[in-house]
Amino acid sequence: MTDLLIIGGGAAGLMAAGTALEQGMTVTVLEHNPKGPGQKLLITGKGRCNVTNDCDPREFMNYVRHNPRFLYSSLASFPPAAAMEFFEDHGVALKTERGRRVFPQSDRAADVLAALRAYAADAQFVRGSAKRLMISDGVCTGAITADGQQIPARHVLVATGGTSYPSTGSDGSGYKLARQAGHTIVTPQPSLCSLVSPDPACRKMMGLSLRNVTLTLLRDGKPVFTEQGEALFTHFGLSGPLVLSASTYMDDLDKHRYVCEFDLKPALDEKTLYDRLTRDFAALGGHSAQGALDKLLPRSMRPVAVEKWGIDPATRAAQITREQKLALVHLCKHWQVPVTALGDLEHAVITAGGVETKEVNPKTMESRLCRNLYFAGEVLDVDARTGGYNLQIAWSTARAAVRAM
Repeated sequence: MTDLLIIGGGAAGLMAAGTALEQGMTVTVLEHNPKGPGQKLLITGKGRCNVTNDCDPREFMNYVRHNPRFLYSSLASFPPAAAMEFFEDHGVALKTERGRRVFPQSDRAADVLAALRAYAADAQFVRGSAKRLMISDGVCTGAITADGQQIPARHVLVATGGTSYPSTGSDGSGYKLARQAGHTIVTPQPSLCSLVSPDPACRKMMGLSLRNVTLTLLRDGKPVFTEQGEALFTHFGLSGPLVLSASTYMDDLDKHRYVCEFDLKPALDEKTLYDRLTRDFAALGGHSAQGALDKLLPRSMRPVAVEKWGIDPATRAAQITREQKLALVHLCKHWQVPVTALGDLEHAVITAGGVETKEVNPKTMESRLCRNLYFAGEVLDVDARTGGYNLQIAWSTARAAVRAM
């Protein structure tokens, strides 16, 4: 019998395995990805792996979208500073970038995975998936694999992730195991994902990346998120770092109307932008309305802007009136893209939803419904914005679970 059976060899699973080994426990990791454990880590942070965010636990809570209070204890015992020290101690030199995002200096997610695999190297890794838990008189005593193998264990940790990027192993199997133990599953939905828009202008500008713009997400006309950074137009709508962050603020799309509003020139107030347009149009007086936007907007955006502006394309710059310039200023400061759906779950960075946190002890990560059964990482109904927060949740909940054992 193994001391700890970990179902899922991702970020939380590998951290838990190494932590348990340090405590002298015997560990078995059940991982069904044929490429081995930690595959999703390799694609995080665009292949660079944003391991954490260099902020204190109290500030960290502001970036957790669902059930932040559940994390108080685990983050206090293993905060971002501890995670940074951990990776430095295990041979991964780190650097901190804009937004206090922490990456390996090598910009290689593979280095983070190698460190975690080395940390957990003495665990027994078993290829396969858990079909069901072994539960007797309200106590979890192990799991049965899909091929019928019984793996008895003193403690069982479910660290299977969510349902995003199922090719890496996150196929939602942990939800079935949790349900078997009587747990409620908050309906999974994509988070940190692209957004779908019916606006045909998005397809016309497909591939256009906006830099240093401000995105405000409006819900029923009221702002719920504002941040400056980068966004991307796609054939189906919007993507890019700003959009991924905004997506975490979207719930009940059937009940609410969402609009992404871009300030294309956040460094200029409306009067300054108006004065700039006046100078540009004076210097380009013989150009068409579209040609007069040469210095103002990217090439693929100009014809779309003229259409949204509502001006006759044949109008010469010198003929553009004050009212028309004011309308263009408003368009640049309030470029709106309606949103009707979240991007597909398969390509979301993370999954919102999961095991109901009220049914899990926040100090120990142990199930309140089934003794010796624990949860860690994305399988729980806890998720955060982009910036290293979600991996930190994996590290902290995994450490809390094992230390409680």
